[in-house]
Amino acid sequence: MSTSEELKKIVKDKYSEIALQSKEQNEVSCCGATGCGTVDYAIFAENYTELEGYTPDADLGLGCGVPTEFARIKKGDTVVDLGSGAGNDCFVTRALVGENGKVIGVDMTEVMIAKARENADKLGFNNVEFRQGEIERLPIAANRADVVISNCVLNLVPDKRKAFAETYRVLKPGGHFSISDVVLIGDLPEGLVNAAEMYAGCVSGAIQKEEYLQIIRETGFENVTVQKEKAIHVPDEILKDFLDEAGIRQFRESNTGIFSITVYGDKPFETLLCEPGSGCC
Repeated sequence: MSTSEELKKIVKDKYSEIALQSKEQNEVSCCGATGCGTVDYAIFAENYTELEGYTPDADLGLGCGVPTEFARIKKGDTVVDLGSGAGNDCFVTRALVGENGKVIGVDMTEVMIAKARENADKLGFNNVEFRQGEIERLPIAANRADVVISNCVLNLVPDKRKAFAETYRVLKPGGHFSISDVVLIGDLPEGLVNAAEMYAGCVSGAIQKEEYLQIIRETGFENVTVQKEKAIHVPDEILKDFLDEAGIRQFRESNTGIFSITVYGDKPFETLLCEPGSGCC
């Protein structure tokens, strides 16, 4: 894995495979979508079944949190979901924004977009739409969204600064985001970092927690807060595909951790560059 385009292709190929399977198929296979050579996506997933708007056909078990839980979404809001997959979070969000709100899902994988649109058509929703595009170049106008959400996706984006800059751009002044993602504390063993399967499975694409939060702050967001944090346990049967026994033992004994976090941030209200009465107007 060396270039951004190569990383994107890895992710796109893996998630295209997953899109063609059900959540149950992903969970019962020993390590995910394509057999024992791939990370188990279910170790990150949260239970959505009790949430209003939950649509089983849209739940592929790919998330690592429930970003709508803390997103402060109101009736009538326009919400953008980054990496919307088969539409799971979009349909939960639709229940929160109501008929007068708007939900826009963005995903770079053609198969995911097709599956999400099919699910929306079955539900008869006319205020949920799905657009194909990359998070680093969102197909959405500036100052469009009241809220941006995302679930275990930004860690897969090679250029995270650009991803958060685009998040900032599409949010209205005074808007906010609530994003669930995977981060690290301490350095992953080299065997994991270099594994394409683990990258597509959210682990090796993750960066250090403090670096992640610093990127958000440097983008211009205010009130950046970790709303929820949960340690992720990667089973030995997955680690053994990338590490020997000594490497696994060292990993377990180290202070290194893989965490699911949900992060909040505000886009500040814009201020006038020239205040009336200041002499410059």
